[in-house]
Formats: sequence, C-alpha cells, structure tokens
Amino acid sequence: MVKDLEKLYILGVMSGTSLDGLDLAYCSFSRTDSKWDFDILKACTIAYPPGIKNSLENSIHLSSEELFILDHKYGKWVGQEALGFLESNKLKADWIASHGHTVFHQPAKGFTLQIGNGHDIAALANHSVIYDFRSLDVALGGQGAPLVPCGDHYLFGSYDFCLNLGGFSNVSFEKENRRIAFDICPVNMGLNHLAGKAGLDYDISGNLGRSGDILPTLLDQMNRLGFYAENPPKSLGREWFNLQMLPLLEKDYELKDISRTLYEHISLQIGSVLNNQEGKTVLVTGGGAKNAFLTELIAQKTNRKIIIPDDILIDFKEAMIFAFLGYLRINNIHNVFRSVTGCSDDHCAGAVIKRINL
Repeated sequence: MVKDLEKLYILGVMSGTSLDGLDLAYCSFSRTDSKWDFDILKACTIAYPPGIKNSLENSIHLSSEELFILDHKYGKWVGQEALGFLESNKLKADWIASHGHTVFHQPAKGFTLQIGNGHDIAALANHSVIYDFRSLDVALGGQGAPLVPCGDHYLFGSYDFCLNLGGFSNVSFEKENRRIAFDICPVNMGLNHLAGKAGLDYDISGNLGRSGDILPTLLDQMNRLGFYAENPPKSLGREWFNLQMLPLLEKDYELKDISRTLYEHISLQIGSVLNNQEGKTVLVTGGGAKNAFLTELIAQKTNRKIIIPDDILIDFKEAMIFAFLGYLRINNIHNVFRSVTGCSDDHCAGAVIKRINL
C-alpha cells in the first residue's frame, strides 16, 4: 500500500538555457490515498542583472578559477533573490529546490555542470536546499537529462505527451508502461539568437520568422544534423548548439529567411516525433508556447491535439517540477527514471543541505 505523504511547501528555482531569467515557483505537494495534490501558489521571473547575464552567457569560456568564482557568486545571488521573494510575499518554505544554471553538459564524457552553489543558496536564503539533481545520473551512465519527465509521469499523466518549448524542446510520454523522454531540437536558444541580431530580446509572436521565406538548402542542412538520427535516450547542451547549429544560423542569408527556416526546422522535428508515437493530447509549456507562429506551425505538422494551458503553468511548470523532484528526494522516492535517461537504475537524486535551528 502506498503511504500518504505530508504537505510541504517548496520553492522551486529554475534557470533555463535561453537565459530568460530566474524562475521562482512556490509550491505545495502532498499525497493522500495514492493521489498527488499539488499547486503553484506564487511565482515570478526575476530578470538577470546585466553583469550576471553576461557572465552566464560566457561561462563556457571561463577559466577553472573564474568558473568557481561564478559558481559561488551566482549561488549567493540566487539565495538572496529566493529569500527576498519569500519575505516580500510573507511565505514560509520548508525547502528550496534549485536546478542551477547549466554550463557544461557532456554525458558521453561523463560530466555535467550546473552552477549556483547550493551551500551559498542555503547560507544566503537561510533555508534547507536540494540541488545538483543531474550528477548522480551521469555517474550511473545516464544522460543527466531530461529530469522533468518524472514530474510529467506523476502529475500530468492524463496527457499523452508533455512537450516543453524552452531553450531546447523536449518531449515526455508513456510507451509500453515506461516513461520515455528526450530532447528534440533547439528552440528559444536559436530563435532568441536571431532575434538578438534584429535588436530584439525575443521574436514576439514569431513576427520575424513569419515575415521570411524558407531556404530549402539551409533547411536540409539543419535536418541532416547527426543528432536527429540518434535513438533515445539523448540530450542537447549549449556545446552542441554552438558547434552544430550556430554556424548554420550565421550563414550569409537575410535574417528573416534564416529565422523562417529555423521555425520550419523546429516544427518539422517536433511534428515528426509526435506523429511517430501513439497518443492524441499534447500539453505544451515553456516560453515557446507563447509564440503564436511556432505553435501554429507545430499544429500544422501533426494531427495531435495541441493544448496550451494558462500562463502560470506555461511559465513555471519546470520550476514547479524541480520543486517536486525535491519533494520526492526528501521522501526517498525515485525521481529519475532509467527509461528516460539511460542510467543503470532508477534512483533518488539531489544533494541535500539541511539547515537546522532556523
């Protein structure tokens, strides 16, 4: 018999590869009679100060000493912002669960790195912290990503697919009684790069892409990238984007046409994945879910039912699920599935820093 679990309040902290800002989601979780109860009670996105954003953007190029310094600096900033959020909203959190900001992700070489030192977060926020959810999985031979599918399985199992449109797109679904998930292709990482060249923070409603024409040769080059021929489990990182995709986005074509071609590439790759699996309903979240042109193209490429939820779930589902992964970690329940990451066994991940006598 599955035991009941007490209600806890956890602040989920998420920094995505697209550098949109720091997502904070204050959530409650409990389990009664085998049924999970959860809610996002308060959430916000905090824009990165220019100095920190620039440091995160260039973190892949830092020396080891500079990277250690940034790890602690960023952890302290996250801790300060988390405490400020809780205090200003008069909220009491039992735990903080932080994803960290990904700098390196090379599971084939046996490592992944998310900075935002958990000890600094705990010290500055004066709260107990769970962090570093990926390292154990990589040590066990897994991809270390994606981790959100565990939350999809428990909390959003009524949908046939959970599709996230963030810096990269990833999908999660049940197949033969196992949760399957993997990264599909770059999304906002590429779209935001092109929008930036046009002087925009992002491509509002997809207007830049909508104004261009598809470049068949460039589209073919994108679709022929070797990652798309690989079988899951598989995941993407900034290193892959910089090496494989970025040179294609720097080709000597009109910016609007490169953008339109990238939109076509994204929708084709996502449509192909959805069409090759059984199921009807697709829950779409992440920043890309607000891009009207992108969601229109995805809907055109698949006969699945595209479901766009309310803004709070679009914006904060990942932060909420990392709070949930922290909840599972505290209760010693597996929060990483080998069917998703390819690791040797299901396990309970996350480094724990317990602050007592707070």
